[in-house]
Amino acid sequence: MAEAEGVKSVARVFDLLELIADAGGDVTLSELSTMAELPLPTIHRLLRTLVSLGYARQLANRRYALGPRLVRLGEVANRQFGQIARPQLKQLVERLGETANLATLDGDRVIYVSQSPSPHAMRMFTEVGRRSYLHCTSVGKAILAELPEERVREIVSRTGLPAETEHSITSLDALLEDLHRVRERGYAIDDGEQEIGVRCYAMSVPGAPVPTAVSVSGPVARVDDAFAERAIPVLREAAGEIGVLASIT
Repeated sequence: MAEAEGVKSVARVFDLLELIADAGGDVTLSELSTMAELPLPTIHRLLRTLVSLGYARQLANRRYALGPRLVRLGEVANRQFGQIARPQLKQLVERLGETANLATLDGDRVIYVSQSPSPHAMRMFTEVGRRSYLHCTSVGKAILAELPEERVREIVSRTGLPAETEHSITSLDALLEDLHRVRERGYAIDDGEQEIGVRCYAMSVPGAPVPTAVSVSGPVARVDDAFAERAIPVLREAAGEIGVLASIT
């Protein structure tokens, strides 16, 4: 009986951390009570434990946020996940000749966790560990397309839709329309929306433990419509393989 209660408490702790993350990183005690459907005293007790261990923190305005000790866990987990997918990224580069990336949802942003660079002198390069907006990257839009519309709206309400380039989407209606097209065709496109002269194609990774996408990107001179016809089936194959690996490790 005691063991079952202990397991239940652990599950509740992780549920609270997930809810804080889903809310953008900080929430009030009452908001958590509504979302978690747990009594306030229980949530308060669990939060006190998380705060004492550094996995949560209480802000000056009495809201609760994710704690600094989670950063190290996330960094290690991201590195390991990136390592798992590295063979598939290398194969993408070998077959398509352009840079391949793997990225995951990190709060309200997307974080790049692995990359295999193109052999071309002129190529797309994004540092592993870089965090970017979701609305102006192909990996970000592929991930957003997998989320409920309500959550997309919540993310946008917190981050806004800043224009990285003149081609970036800057209105919620336009973003929702673009995400509808992503769902219909099965892949996302960043056409100079994050960086002028660069085009990227991305797909979500099925079965990944966190929302994840894989992409290929390069200069528009090489990454054109003909490239897309060749790349999409290869990208879909890689996404499926990464999903299988992620689900069994």
